[in-house]
Amino acid sequence: MTAQTIARVDVTPAAADVIAQLRDRHGPLMFHQSGGCCDGSSPMCYAVGDFIVGASDIWLGQIEGCDFWMSEDQFIYWQYTQLLIDVTPGRGASFSLEIPLGVRFLTRSRLFEPGELAHLTPTHTGQYV
Repeated sequence: MTAQTIARVDVTPAAADVIAQLRDRHGPLMFHQSGGCCDGSSPMCYAVGDFIVGASDIWLGQIEGCDFWMSEDQFIYWQYTQLLIDVTPGRGASFSLEIPLGVRFLTRSRLFEPGELAHLTPTHTGQYV
């Protein structure tokens, strides 16, 4: 029996619905986990090409066909944590595409179990585009 790969990032059904709406309006999307001052630590959704991924950004996987990235500095702290992207009513203070819908993405998390660590989705670093 082969062990299944465990996603580093996943999405709730409610967030998947919002992503589908945004994709219909904006085309292909990508996410970057913000660690910024104004947004706190929130997942930011952009149209592909509106956010430049740097060489030190880490690709965690995809949610609903959208690449999900975070900075290397943050990854050092989050590498043993599965991120679950969700939505909540309210207006966040960000440039993320969901804001006009009256909702904002948020990150829920859980620590990986020790037996899961060997089966995580491989990561890779970004490149300047």
